[in-house]
Amino acid sequence: MKAKPSVQAKSLILIHREPFSNEDDDIEATAHPSEPLSADDPLAPLPFNPYKGNRGVTCAWHAMKNSLNGFRVAICEESSFRQELTLAAILVPCGIFVPVSPVERAALLASVLLMLMVELLNSSVEAAIDRISLERHELSKRAKDFGSAAVMVALLVCVLTWGLIVGPLLWRWALMLF
Repeated sequence: MKAKPSVQAKSLILIHREPFSNEDDDIEATAHPSEPLSADDPLAPLPFNPYKGNRGVTCAWHAMKNSLNGFRVAICEESSFRQELTLAAILVPCGIFVPVSPVERAALLASVLLMLMVELLNSSVEAAIDRISLERHELSKRAKDFGSAAVMVALLVCVLTWGLIVGPLLWRWALMLF
């Protein structure tokens, strides 16, 4: 039986499978000095990442904990996220109980959730840029402005969706009252 190369050794030598090998799962490693895998080679294995050790349910559990921590930080630190979360707390129940078709209801709720998602992504871009440097730089400003524009587009989508779906209902109700 051949010894299997370590993860680090696999990244330094070319790995290939013998085409007519009797052992299907046996991977044979041989060094080819004329064809080493460089870091730029798309077929080169990725370097070992110590943060990617969890698999399966453990990975999902850690991902959920990180997501909840992200919500907690966004609520505590980001005033714009709190404002949009307050708007969502009003619109989501309205979207559930408004008398529209299921597809329209899904569009109403999706537009609100899209607004929250884009705000979280914008906050993450801003945090990453601020971590790199707090000094003013044109590219940092541009990235933050792009994130802000994305939030504005998401808010516009939300307003248009609610206006086009719920607007006619409100108009009919207003005509019935007067």
